[in-house]
Amino acid sequence: MQWQGRSVRKSTGGRYSPSRGKRRREIGSAPAETHIGIDRRKISRTYGGNNKVRALRCEYAAISNAKTGETKKVKIETVEENAANPNYVRRNLLTRGAIIRTELGRARITSRPGQHGVINAVLIE
Repeated sequence: MQWQGRSVRKSTGGRYSPSRGKRRREIGSAPAETHIGIDRRKISRTYGGNNKVRALRCEYAAISNAKTGETKKVKIETVEENAANPNYVRRNLLTRGAIIRTELGRARITSRPGQHGVINAVLIE
């Protein structure tokens, strides 16, 4: 877990003296790192008692075709390009903005699998 807070150092290099310790609500969570595989999801409690569905593995994506206006559930074959990190292509990690190869062709992921629990994509070829 990582604390998503202010830096301990000032711009001059000095240290801020903490007025209090960390709170549970201020601690972030580890990235979901969604892979290609048989569907596996995890439900985690978030701030305010709400739930967040994290996709750990996904096999299918809902791909929309802008020309015809229809959406189909299509199997994901592989990750071809990922602007977030070149290593994600080798590891076949699914993130928002990644370009995936499917049975219909190439598509760009528009949803956030680690936050939404589903993979929505737009056909680009």
